[in-house]
Amino acid sequence: MTTVIVDYGSGNLHSAEKAFQRMAADAGTGTVIVTSEPDVIARAERVVLPGDGAFPACRKELFDHRGVFEAMESAVIASGRPFMGICIGMQMMASEGLEYEPTPGFDWIPGVVGPITPDDSALKVPHMGWNDLVIDRAHPVLEGVETGQHAYFVHSFHMEVAEPAHRLAHADYGGAITAIVGRDNLIGTQFHPEKSQTTGLRIIANFLRWTP
Repeated sequence: MTTVIVDYGSGNLHSAEKAFQRMAADAGTGTVIVTSEPDVIARAERVVLPGDGAFPACRKELFDHRGVFEAMESAVIASGRPFMGICIGMQMMASEGLEYEPTPGFDWIPGVVGPITPDDSALKVPHMGWNDLVIDRAHPVLEGVETGQHAYFVHSFHMEVAEPAHRLAHADYGGAITAIVGRDNLIGTQFHPEKSQTTGLRIIANFLRWTP
């Protein structure tokens, strides 16, 4: 089994690559490779889309790599293979992002990526650092993860899902901040699981074993 981490020029992929490779080795779930080759992405058994930066810039980088989005869509939407979006990679699944200017997303999970607006002025934006997860709905990728376990966030925007059932977990940061979304063969984390120690590594391992 091959898990592909999509390289589209958005952020340092080293920590994600090492974390996924470590958990794949531990779980015996095949190989993990980083690639921007559309044919490799289209054949992958699992697809991971990471990313750092602003929504419009990341979308531009992704769509400037000719054939990459089409390959992901073929593997994930047409063939139903498991997909994980991380940080901006999760946000790209939304219908639209509002950072700087309205920008279309993939529309894989209906919703809008808007600014974090804490109701406590003492809370800084970007939301940066460790925060407790609140599990809203059970999911195989969250097996063994409980409310109160914490994850590492770095972001100023978050996804507001159109369908409440698509929000699997949130964090409290002067209001509910979407932390995990999912439906069908899709899952996304606003936080960085590769930087979230035991909790994040468990989520990665569960994803690598997951059969939707």
